Amino acid sequence: MSDEHAPADGTAGPRPEPIRFFGTTWVEHDGGYALRRAGLVAGSLVAAVVGAYVLRLGYEGLVIAEVGGVINAMVVVAFAVCSALAFRRTWEGFVRRRPDTAADAATERSMQSLMMIGFIGTLLAYFFRGLVEAPGEKLHREEYEQARTRYDRRRSTRTGNPAARATKRRRKHP
Repeated sequence: MSDEHAPADGTAGPRPEPIRFFGTTWVEHDGGYALRRAGLVAGSLVAAVVGAYVLRLGYEGLVIAEVGGVINAMVVVAFAVCSALAFRRTWEGFVRRRPDTAADAATERSMQSLMMIGFIGTLLAYFFRGLVEAPGEKLHREEYEQARTRYDRRRSTRTGNPAARATKRRRKHP
């Protein structure tokens, strides 16, 4: 969350962090937010169906090559497990805090291969989350509201220069 005090639109305070495919339209649900969500839902479902079809073609290639039942089963189980894990990690990424430490970031990088193999799970997570909100909107909204609250609290406690107030008191009471 950015906590700069001079956003481009001229207002003071923290700026909302953009979300992939939505920018900052998630804050006020303006700027084509509903259309973007509908596009994300439809696009992720279509991509998941196309991906499943491509995997089916690959499986049929294994059957034609007659590599054996064990290999066929291993491929199916590997894609199913990776898709399930990718779905879970993607879904949790929409609601949990982002990695704070280098170890958390390293864990995320190490999971990239699994996420690529289980791409259908990731696409389905985007589909189902897009039915409710922009993926990650809840987490970003919480962070933005906390930053706004902190900023407003800091601004309300500093209502002026304390040195100037002391000078005004001395002038009024000689």
